[in-house]
Amino acid sequence: MITMPYTKSPRPYKHEYDMQKKRGEHDDRMERQRARRKLDKKGVDRKGKDIDHVKMLSKGGSNADGIRLVSPSKNRARNGHKKGEKK
Repeated sequence: MITMPYTKSPRPYKHEYDMQKKRGEHDDRMERQRARRKLDKKGVDRKGKDIDHVKMLSKGGSNADGIRLVSPSKNRARNGHKKGEKK
């Protein structure tokens, strides 16, 4: 049986946010949010697509390096590898 988290107590959003900042994930999170808003402002329909950063945020990239819409399976299968690079 699979149990759902936070069924008996409210989800601790504040604690999760503090932990993200502590782990250094906050800046990347905000960069991803800026990318989403940029496409939304242009009126791009991104339903069912992921925003892919040309240079991954975890590798030091930013929105200035370029963003594109790709399928979720393609974006999540990349795992830090460039196109054509052996995995």
